[in-house]
Amino acid sequence: MTKKVIVAGHICLDITPLFPEQKVENIADFLLPGRSIETKNVDVHTGGAVANTGLAMKILGADVSLMGKVGDDPFGEMVLSILKKYDADQGMIVAQGEATSSSIVLAIPGIDRMFLHNPGANHTFQPEDIPEKDLEKAALFHYGYPSVMASMYRNEGSGLVRMMKKVKEAGVATSLDLAVVDENSEAGREDWNKILKKVIPYVDFFIPSVEELCFMLDRKLFAQWRERAKGKEITSVLDIENDVKPLADLCMSYGAKVLLIKCGATGMYYRTAEKDVLQQVGTRVELDLEQWADKEGFEKSFVPECVLSGTGAGDTSIAAFLTAVLEGSSPKEAVSLAAAEGASCVTAFDALGGIRTLNELREKIAAGWEKY
Repeated sequence: MTKKVIVAGHICLDITPLFPEQKVENIADFLLPGRSIETKNVDVHTGGAVANTGLAMKILGADVSLMGKVGDDPFGEMVLSILKKYDADQGMIVAQGEATSSSIVLAIPGIDRMFLHNPGANHTFQPEDIPEKDLEKAALFHYGYPSVMASMYRNEGSGLVRMMKKVKEAGVATSLDLAVVDENSEAGREDWNKILKKVIPYVDFFIPSVEELCFMLDRKLFAQWRERAKGKEITSVLDIENDVKPLADLCMSYGAKVLLIKCGATGMYYRTAEKDVLQQVGTRVELDLEQWADKEGFEKSFVPECVLSGTGAGDTSIAAFLTAVLEGSSPKEAVSLAAAEGASCVTAFDALGGIRTLNELREKIAAGWEKY
């Protein structure tokens, strides 16, 4: 593939305790004060959009450059060492005196992931950290996780808007992924509805999860969803027509062009704008406007061979989607491959261990891969 891709934004070191495989129905019955829980091992790997989506696209054959920031500490050395194995460490910034971001990932069988997260050097990543010379050759710029990068969300998202506008003006197609917001944090006090309304006009491919999107657009509704779920995964109690589509309507009214909403184990909802709006997509991706214009659908998830961890499933599904777009896939095929890659990802404890090539996914789908 000759189309160049930049994946920028959040990167960290993920530390994942490996729990016994017995499925947990309710988190409140598992994580109890004073209880000691024995784990089988601990998995240490890179995490965040830069590592997960960027390296996954590289594995899938895309020409990818990674751009993120780590500190000059042992965790930073570990991150760079891992990236170097993929020949993907050249675009990283090492910030003197700053801490490398890290997450303790609680991937408990049967329960959606939880994170104990230190944003570290991600907080100081700036639009100016993206070299303009690199944008001259790029077809696609994917950015992940503004909600855990202070320089992006402060002042009503001025940094995020400035960065995406800069990239768009360079003629590059843009892609944006979100992340969970800690409602008690500084980011949680921002008006994310206002931020998204400002930035979406500069986004060509908007790829959030439904929980993240609802929290940002309508916190009262998100609280109602959480109450309905009663400790279970929120996506398990949602209705596409009544819960997901209204959020999509709002995104489209803000100027979304290609929208893909990840709905957990249930699947993925997608919608695209009409042809005259899609003409605003960066031309270097060579999107077939006739093929992509005015489409809508829901792709059910594929049944995985096993479920070890959901870590990175959303990121790797995005990698498959964007790689398929660059290869010229139709909307339906690109979303189907995204769902298939997500189902492959959960068969490993880390984000990259379960990845299959797009052709391998196509073959498995053609052979009758079962869906939920």
